[in-house]
Amino acid sequence: MVNEIIKRNGITFGVIIGIISSLVTATIYAIDINLFLSGWLGASIIGLYLIVCIVLLTKTKKDLNGVFPYKEAFTTYFIAALVGIAISTAFNIILFNFIDPGAKETLKELTAKYTMEMMQKFGAPASTIKEALKKLNENNPYSIVELLKGFVYSLVFNSIFGLIMAAFFKSNTTQQEYK
Repeated sequence: MVNEIIKRNGITFGVIIGIISSLVTATIYAIDINLFLSGWLGASIIGLYLIVCIVLLTKTKKDLNGVFPYKEAFTTYFIAALVGIAISTAFNIILFNFIDPGAKETLKELTAKYTMEMMQKFGAPASTIKEALKKLNENNPYSIVELLKGFVYSLVFNSIFGLIMAAFFKSNTTQQEYK
């Protein structure tokens, strides 16, 4: 049975993460769709999520009076990640498949152009560039199926990250604490 504090904090912060992610996506979509390919913006968003994760784990450890075993630290993070990714994925499915399906084609074209320019900049042979563009054109990364696959990959990546974060935030428990 999951501790109520862990469940409550995980769900609350998961909703916060999902809303932040959806608002960031909507803002980028509204301002300039080219920003979806921005490296500095992506790094900034990852930094923001890292801060939210640190706040989540710090708050939960405090709420548990400093007794925060590894399993509970990971569970807290995992619940938040699951809820946040689910909200974000649902928003992306709605935006790119129902509200504005043309946006996914625009993003696909922008991604192909960006990939070609980067590969040329790094001196990739024309045949390699052609093969990469062919693969890009065969896929539709904003389709419902691909977004759901992305959900799974994101959850796996976040689980690995959560294992690392749990190691940093777990309490150093002793046998005395459990008596």
